[in-house]
Amino acid sequence: MKFALLGDRLFQQVKTHVLGLTPPQALVLSYIGLCFVGSLLLKLPAATQIPISWSQAIFTAVSASTVTGLVVVDTGTHFTLLGHWILLFLMQCGGLGLMTFGILIIHLMKGQLGLKHRAALRESFNQSGQGDLRRLMFWAVGFTAIMELLGTAMLAIQWVPEMGWNRGLFYSFFHALSAFNNAGFALAHDGLVAYVANPLVNIVISLLLICGGIGFVVVADVIGKKRFAQYSLHTKLMLIGTLAINLVAMLVVLVLEYGNPATLAALPGWGAKLWASWFQAVTPRSAGYNTLDIGALLPSTAFFITGLMFIGGGSGSTAGGIKLSTFLVVLLTTWAFLKKQERPVVFGRSIQLDIIRKSLAIIVISLLCVTTGIFLLTITETAAFLDLAFEGVSAAATVGLSRGITADLSLAGQAIIVILMVIGRVGPLTIAFTLATTRGESIQYPSGQVSIG
Repeated sequence: MKFALLGDRLFQQVKTHVLGLTPPQALVLSYIGLCFVGSLLLKLPAATQIPISWSQAIFTAVSASTVTGLVVVDTGTHFTLLGHWILLFLMQCGGLGLMTFGILIIHLMKGQLGLKHRAALRESFNQSGQGDLRRLMFWAVGFTAIMELLGTAMLAIQWVPEMGWNRGLFYSFFHALSAFNNAGFALAHDGLVAYVANPLVNIVISLLLICGGIGFVVVADVIGKKRFAQYSLHTKLMLIGTLAINLVAMLVVLVLEYGNPATLAALPGWGAKLWASWFQAVTPRSAGYNTLDIGALLPSTAFFITGLMFIGGGSGSTAGGIKLSTFLVVLLTTWAFLKKQERPVVFGRSIQLDIIRKSLAIIVISLLCVTTGIFLLTITETAAFLDLAFEGVSAAATVGLSRGITADLSLAGQAIIVILMVIGRVGPLTIAFTLATTRGESIQYPSGQVSIG
């Protein structure tokens, strides 16, 4: 009887604490739980061709759950078919959002969404307004399924004739799901280098990366409205910004690497060079795939790509980074300051002050996390600074590109990368909200002057 009462009391306490979690706390704990479950599954003997250590299992599970793509063992040869399906499960949950799946199940069971569930869903999709969140949730799940199946069908045109029906279809599905979720896991040890000049693979993979990384809200806005003028300000910024940054990045990569004999100079003809430049311009925005040897890139190109990785993709998407919209808000705010405007104005709309504050907070916290991680890596590792900085930003932005040092990291270095991947996926600002103590400002203090600049 006493044990029953004790068990019931313990259950009630656990239930109270779980239900009392804030949406950011629930989001963080859900990803940590997914990483833990993934580690256990990958340690199953049937999941690997070659037994892996606990550190390798944890690193791989975190990389898949946070849709990063950094690996310490070769994905294609170390894991069995079961292991590959486990990775697909982790990538899908991590990309679309474990919170989204949880709330979807709650809705199917209860038929409605409570205030806390709506708050959690807004946190998962990075939305501030109420809107029709339930419709957005179902739309995101449906759009994800359609794009992944369509991508599988298109890639199968290339890989089924090469590999046969069974392996070709699975190969296509694996890369379509990984690409749409911006995970970057590949079954070949050199990524997609063998298809550097293949138009079909380049077009399909890059479109999946862009569609998954631009944000579900943007795609829904584009499909639901007929004219550009009807789009929301966020959609307009993301469409123009994505097109501009991809084209500029493609031009920069082409110019910098054109004479590099280890990359573009070794490719035959302008067609192959343009495809390679385009792909390496798109993939740093949180995708992690490569058709060029990243370790062979010139230091200038690697530094430029590091900046692209830090910026990342779209808000409320499968991509990481500080997000392109955050970067554009800060750029517009700086331009408005130089023009002595009170607020930045774009497309006939002014940007709210709280959005500007949040953007600045995201960038500052992200920089602190990344610089701290890189500093610690310089202590624990012996690799070149550029390679360590590239690795740190890639992990924090959940990109997955590497200059070939991931497998050589020490256990301490792997732990640092794991922490950066988790922080990068759930968001530095979410981490800050989780750790912060809520306190109302009941006292107003007089303003003071601080000299800056």
